[in-house]
Amino acid sequence: MGPLRVGSVGLGWWGGNLAEKARLAGIQVVSCFARTTESRDEFAERHDCRPVDSLEQMLSDPDVEAVLIATPHSTHAELVAEAAAAGKHIFVDKPFTLTVAEGKRAIAAAESAGVVLQVGHNRRRQPANRRLKSMVGNGDLGVVHYAEANLSYPKGLNPRSGWRGEPEESPAGGMTGLGVHMADNLNYLLGRAARVAAFSKRIVGVSKLDDATTATIEFHDGPLAFLGTSMVIPDIAVTAVWGTEGAAKNDNDGERFLTQEVGSKHWVEHDIETIDTVRDELEEFADNIRNGKTPETGGPEALEATVLLEGIVESALQARVVDLDEVRARS
Repeated sequence: MGPLRVGSVGLGWWGGNLAEKARLAGIQVVSCFARTTESRDEFAERHDCRPVDSLEQMLSDPDVEAVLIATPHSTHAELVAEAAAAGKHIFVDKPFTLTVAEGKRAIAAAESAGVVLQVGHNRRRQPANRRLKSMVGNGDLGVVHYAEANLSYPKGLNPRSGWRGEPEESPAGGMTGLGVHMADNLNYLLGRAARVAAFSKRIVGVSKLDDATTATIEFHDGPLAFLGTSMVIPDIAVTAVWGTEGAAKNDNDGERFLTQEVGSKHWVEHDIETIDTVRDELEEFADNIRNGKTPETGGPEALEATVLLEGIVESALQARVVDLDEVRARS
């Protein structure tokens, strides 16, 4: 059958990264589309594919089996629906959508068309997070009471121009582009979230976006968690879980794994494997299509991250605790 043949939609820095990782995953990028001719031509030359003048041209091409979407967040739902209607499988970058209602429409479109819909929540794939999941599931930490997740970096001190710097595309500042990774981590480890209380504000004020966003989350199965992100502080990339019999931590974005026993004040570091998580998820995408499998982070899983994101935005704007089951029920 040969390698999976895909078209790239959205050709910025992350679209280029997806194309490169797709090549490493054995996927062939055969077509590309963006709004400007210059962007299309530069991408086509760099990735050895055909530029097309319109999305319709790409979606009507029988040589294109699937699309990789790396466009502004607010466009995801409509592009998923258009691709699904054309019978194309879909890989869309996170966040899946900015609202639950949009996410549900996108999922329904993919299900109706019978195509694979996969969302780029890659960080749960880090072996450190897999080990955290195993320890939680096996009861190695006892009764889980509390978790923390934070993904922050100082790039907001030198903000990019373009759509990523617009509040409409990045509500709650870094929570949309960064924190949503950790929202998925917490959902992966702890299950469905029940309520959230959040704050989001501009402190340094060097861009249009909020500098810092924090959220306290209650999960249906009992635990509480803290989720944070900042765009103006030194790098943080940590996911940690505490239970009645111990604690475990993924630190430095999957590069370190540590545990702590009850009664000890010290963390013990353990060897941990690292992998290219973007390549890994794209390898799974191709396998799902070729072998009729269900994605690990398909529409339902990605929708849960959107539930948290929408709840955080609403809580911060309205200064209240948000019932996430109410958010989850929206359509």
